[in-house]
Amino acid sequence: MSIYGDIVWASGSPYLRCLHMPLLKKLFRHTKVSVWEYVQSLDESACMDTAVELLHSYLKNRKSPVNLIGHGIGGTIALIFARQYPQFVKSLTLLSVAAQPAKTWHVNYYQQRQIYTQNQGEALSNTLHHIFRDRFPCHGNNLMDKFYQDLENIPLMHSLLQIEQLPTGGAPMPLMICGGQIDMILGSLELHNWEKWLKSEDILWKCPQGGHFFHYFYPEIVSQQISNFLRSQPLNVIQKDIVST
Repeated sequence: MSIYGDIVWASGSPYLRCLHMPLLKKLFRHTKVSVWEYVQSLDESACMDTAVELLHSYLKNRKSPVNLIGHGIGGTIALIFARQYPQFVKSLTLLSVAAQPAKTWHVNYYQQRQIYTQNQGEALSNTLHHIFRDRFPCHGNNLMDKFYQDLENIPLMHSLLQIEQLPTGGAPMPLMICGGQIDMILGSLELHNWEKWLKSEDILWKCPQGGHFFHYFYPEIVSQQISNFLRSQPLNVIQKDIVST
């Protein structure tokens, strides 16, 4: 086992897997990394509780707590899980997760449709420009298809009629919050709103020049920052079973 302990990457969707792979490949070099993905069945309603329970089923038989990491909606699932089942989580690292954890990129899409009365294609195209600016990781049509599928997969109740809200707050285990310096989806204020919830051992870090998917474009520096955070944790942590209220 690595000196860091096991890492579990919580993914909110298989459709954006390619955007996480550069960072995962860097982490693979240093430690064992497992990937858990939430996949919504066609007849399943959007529900955060369901996603959290699926992650619980995956982790409940682990012999020791894991270092849980997630980006965007995957990070949101990881955060809610860590609050409900802290005994399974040694540390928590969140990438591009707002202090209001339901504020994912999908909110920007629905705001485009609500405020500017845009159709699906126009709203998603504008949202992708907000996410990537002029640095698209692949062909535009292919990227649109991936994000359309991701839009249909999330365990949140976002829609044209309402934007879901989730409880704000931190987590009982050591917490690292990572964000992009020029993220047009969350913005600096969303990142700094975390400060009121951070404990003395927690870390807030911004990737210089990084956007919403900063870990795709800068995997080396992000991997190093995460490794430094994990290295700072005690080798053996006994988690108390903290009941969420």
